[in-house]
Amino acid sequence: MIKKIITHPGGAHKDEFLACCVLLASDSATILRQEATDEELNDPLVVVVDVGHRHEPHLNNFDHHQFPRDAEPTCSLSLVLSKSGIYEDARSFCPWLEVAEWFDCRGPNDTAEWLGLDREVVGKLNSPIDITILQGFAKQTEHNPGEPIWEVMRMMGKELVGYITGLRGRINEVSKIEEIWNLNHGDDVFKVIFVPRTDPSIEEVSGALGWRVKELGFEEEVYVMVYPDGRGQGYGMKRFNDREEVDFSRIEKESDVRFAHARGFIAKVEAVGIDRLKELIMKSIV
Repeated sequence: MIKKIITHPGGAHKDEFLACCVLLASDSATILRQEATDEELNDPLVVVVDVGHRHEPHLNNFDHHQFPRDAEPTCSLSLVLSKSGIYEDARSFCPWLEVAEWFDCRGPNDTAEWLGLDREVVGKLNSPIDITILQGFAKQTEHNPGEPIWEVMRMMGKELVGYITGLRGRINEVSKIEEIWNLNHGDDVFKVIFVPRTDPSIEEVSGALGWRVKELGFEEEVYVMVYPDGRGQGYGMKRFNDREEVDFSRIEKESDVRFAHARGFIAKVEAVGIDRLKELIMKSIV
């Protein structure tokens, strides 16, 4: 348990706000928006975020402002996620994180240039949700359990940490039982990633499959993902990254196809045999 979380006063930013959210996912601490004393910086039971000019994970000090000007964009959220052991997965699963690091370290102009956007476009992406919550956070010097902003922050932290750790868990489960099929269509060879039915089943397995393909480095080779259908005894089939080479509407008349989307990107089949699943995939290739 930690005594309290300290972050800087004045204007609030996504960086320290989200860092505090992650900390609240596992601790019910008061947040104080003030400068940290030396005594607080030296107390590992006091977490100091985005202030103090010290990065000392063993003392729970997470500031980045003392890093060199040309250092890789790293913010206090990055440092807190690293201490939690989930930074690498967060960078993989949350595309917004790298953008947040750039904004906090390099500012909107450099970030817009890095993204290949006009500076005005970046401003148009601001959400009134972000603005309202950050202003609410900035208006108080102390945030305690039971208060609206604190409770929202804890909810956001639990959701973020739960998403990252849950997805990692599902990907690891998939990796233990996955099969990679190499199928031929004329002179072309493509891959299918298949997950058999398990008991208990893997939750939201189709989402984990997409990330697993990327982890394997097969983004250009995998055409189709096949996974247990959550609404029946058969399997779901989905084309990976919307591959134009696959059109499941071509098999909508097959007797064991329960549903094939008119746009051709997904199908639900009653077939369970591997040979029949492969046959249905081959019939779907354009």
